[in-house]
Amino acid sequence: MAALLTGVLLSGASALAPAVAAPEPPSPMNSVVPAPTEVRADQGTTFELAEGSSINAAGAAGPVGDYLAGILRPSTGYPLPVTGEDPSAGDITLRLDDGGDLGPEGYRLRVTADEVALSAGTPGGLFNGVQTLRQLLPAAVERDEVQPGPWTVPGGEITDRPRFGHRAAMLDVARHFFGVDEVKRYIDQISLYKINRLHLHLSDDQGWRIQINSWPRLATYGGSTEVGGGPGGYYTQQDYTDIVEYAAARNITVVPEIDLPGHTNAALASYAELNCDGVAPPLYTGIEVGFSSLCVGKDITYEFVDDVIRELAALTPGPYLHIGGDEAHSTTEEDYKAFMAKVLPIVQKYGKTVVGWHEYAKAGAEGDAVVQFWGTTNSDPLLPGAVARGNKVLVSPANKSYLDMKYDENTPLGLKWAGYIEVADAYGWDPGSYLQGVPEESVLGVEAPLWSETLENSDHIEFMAFPRLPAIAELGWSAAGSHDWEAFRQRLAAQGPRLTALGVDFYRSPQVPWTE
Repeated sequence: MAALLTGVLLSGASALAPAVAAPEPPSPMNSVVPAPTEVRADQGTTFELAEGSSINAAGAAGPVGDYLAGILRPSTGYPLPVTGEDPSAGDITLRLDDGGDLGPEGYRLRVTADEVALSAGTPGGLFNGVQTLRQLLPAAVERDEVQPGPWTVPGGEITDRPRFGHRAAMLDVARHFFGVDEVKRYIDQISLYKINRLHLHLSDDQGWRIQINSWPRLATYGGSTEVGGGPGGYYTQQDYTDIVEYAAARNITVVPEIDLPGHTNAALASYAELNCDGVAPPLYTGIEVGFSSLCVGKDITYEFVDDVIRELAALTPGPYLHIGGDEAHSTTEEDYKAFMAKVLPIVQKYGKTVVGWHEYAKAGAEGDAVVQFWGTTNSDPLLPGAVARGNKVLVSPANKSYLDMKYDENTPLGLKWAGYIEVADAYGWDPGSYLQGVPEESVLGVEAPLWSETLENSDHIEFMAFPRLPAIAELGWSAAGSHDWEAFRQRLAAQGPRLTALGVDFYRSPQVPWTE
């Protein structure tokens, strides 16, 4: 990929390597990202995938077997039939069992000289195990044309389960629009590191990106531009369903966001009646925030919100719907609380659990509502009260996990209002103990948001997300006691050839001793 910004090649970005010309050694079992719960290596044992190998995956394990075959066939050139038969020597077996104490996403992977055996209690657990198996194979397995092999896996056993059940990446498709294929590409990339939620920021001042049948101008007019004045775009409801289904097949649940009551200029420009004065503002292509607000006192505002949430909830099988709530600087606190008092029950009416940026905690949502923290300190006065009401907290501090922040002063993309974030900064904190007044049992998980004020294509997404996204993924998956920067940077370095084989245009951080 070109990876260009105003005609300048991104410094530090990887160039795509030519086809691998020589066999690669197998990755050792202790090189996996995120770090597994328990690894027992058998140094004297190696499994080799051969042309006659099969993937045995019966019943509900079948789709995961098909996914694995789709990864392995292009690079190996082997047929690798997916069958429900009993395994033979040289096969890979995916088996569903009761899962034991592994929970819904854990798995066991056992590698002998004769067989790779992967077991889990759910297809999602099997999928996570497949991501580990990929990392144990030579990096050339990720290429889309036949490579020389051999295709070896180190022997031993891995028992693994996540620390947090919610491990998210966010993609802002509102400030710059990314098409269905670009979103799918990102889904494939984040799933490699066991991310299981994709938060899509579908609306903002600069663009409305989801078709709403009852308010069609939201997409056709409100989605017609983006930051800098480009053509924008939007997802039809079928596009959105396609993304949701593609993500689900990769153990990822989509969390859609419609930002309310601020960040709404695209909606206000589309429908004059949503404005208090009845006058539609012009479309907006800048990056400043905090100037827009729905008209809290109008009944039509809540008809609009009800319609949008109803249609979006019907398209979204996952449990969550994000209503934003941040930076509503043009809405008084009294109006903000009045607005949320009407909107929160609407989300509940359509069967979804509400998520909002942490400012919305002042509205006093009860029970399992989720408060997403995005501040730049390790505390906020709203959080203890939210925890006391039973809310869960999703941790995404801007100065630690925002993937759109520059790596350093020379980074050609991104912003720096929350500070520079190098890989060590992204890795060097603990989501379970980071926030004052929020015990680990109240932490839902961790998220790595990627805002798109300066990002225009997949190259830009990849350059900013990798290698920091794997760092955040490890914080969400791996036990707190396993977090060790020196060990992580070595394991991350071993990911370099894999990312290159996948065509990921990653930033070659000088903090990481890349192996190529």
